[in-house]
Amino acid sequence: MPLKINSNVDAQLNVLNRLVQGQKVETPLKELTPRQIVAELDRHIVGQPDAKRAVAIAVRNRWRRQHLAPELQPEVAPKNILMVGPTGVGKTEIARRLAKLTGAPFIKVEATKYTEVGYYGRDVESMVRELVENAIGLVRETERASVEAEAQQRVEQRLLDLLVTPAGEEEDASPEDDTSSGSAAKARRRERTREKMRKMLASGALDERKVELTVEQKAVPMMLTGMGMEQMDFDLQGMFEKIMPKNSSRRELSVAEARRVLFEQESEGLINPEKVNAAAIELAENLGIIFIDEIDKVVASDGKGADVSRQGVQRDLLPIVEGTTIQTRYGSVRTDHVLFVAAGAFHRAKPSDLMPELQGRFPIRVELTDLTKQDFVRILTEPKSALTKQYVALLQTEGVELEFTDDAVESLASYAFQVNQTTQNIGARRLSTIMERLLEELSFEAADMGGGKVTINAAHVEQRLDKVAKDEDLSKFIL
Repeated sequence: MPLKINSNVDAQLNVLNRLVQGQKVETPLKELTPRQIVAELDRHIVGQPDAKRAVAIAVRNRWRRQHLAPELQPEVAPKNILMVGPTGVGKTEIARRLAKLTGAPFIKVEATKYTEVGYYGRDVESMVRELVENAIGLVRETERASVEAEAQQRVEQRLLDLLVTPAGEEEDASPEDDTSSGSAAKARRRERTREKMRKMLASGALDERKVELTVEQKAVPMMLTGMGMEQMDFDLQGMFEKIMPKNSSRRELSVAEARRVLFEQESEGLINPEKVNAAAIELAENLGIIFIDEIDKVVASDGKGADVSRQGVQRDLLPIVEGTTIQTRYGSVRTDHVLFVAAGAFHRAKPSDLMPELQGRFPIRVELTDLTKQDFVRILTEPKSALTKQYVALLQTEGVELEFTDDAVESLASYAFQVNQTTQNIGARRLSTIMERLLEELSFEAADMGGGKVTINAAHVEQRLDKVAKDEDLSKFIL
């Protein structure tokens, strides 16, 4: 049966198609107003309306900029966002859901994994290279979808060539039979055989038949990496790929497996890498979003040691956020119109402890609030992938029907809020630890229960959690 390509939303495909064809770029979210974006985020994230409004406006402004006069577009810079709030209140989740909504190039990075240039570790420019890699993947997916029909036709022809004996190689072929009438008869016979095979291929009747296929594998060079190697030569890997020979081997595969291998080969042959690279760079420059998490961890403290590198990370990050040109293996990328969203808990530091120049590059500052007991109730019940719904689905695979009563949800929310107040406040992540503790015994026994229905009520929640929650020292380790 023909292979199917996983496609993104139609809006994203249309955007990338226009981009690949050299037409004007338009944001995939042009049909979504800020109100609609907030409504989509509300389906997965409870509360934090200010943060949702801020990111919705920022994303919509990307579309608005694309519809300005060409001479004004370069002057309109993105309004970068700094989200401040305790852990577990939804900062990262907003970014993750935003990435799925936009369909634009998006990466999430941890500020703590970068070090100042000259120190061992990753330099901050690598985040832009990762963004371009993400854009390359989006554009290649669109290109693959556009060449799918032609690639399928080529795959079918190659499979027929493998299944049908080529002309002149029949076992009964002889020079005496090589007359014009004999050749014509053989050609008609081969064509009838190919048509018969074509129908069998389309129906999947030949999927288990074995064919021999030449498979190419790229040799992977062994490289020694050390301090600074990442930024020494960003195209070093591409250079080695061109130099290293390709290993070819004959393998016996089923027709179904051979179809996948051949489809990959034909798709790669039909895609123009230069066009993909140019389109991806333009897409990353105009619609790219970089989410920098844990930015408060690069604030220098009064101590010594790693603080030198932390302050250096801020200095290295500044020109990228301001707008600079980064060299990648696919070409130069300007970051002037990349949207940066930074987030941090700022427990020990304050946003004002960041470099003044860096603070100025994040003009929109949003504070996320602590979660209340009512927020926990909503988190357990409202989102499409709420924890209670996840556990119901998991245990349903064992034939166990799990049900949570309303008073059980209230009790779980109360314990989560209580433990967060008496120990370290980890926000909504506390619900995961509490749910695991609550359902630990049931999860262990479910496979041997042979089905049945289990109802979780407030009394059961109190029985499983009350002792641990009241013992503050014990709850630090268990909850």
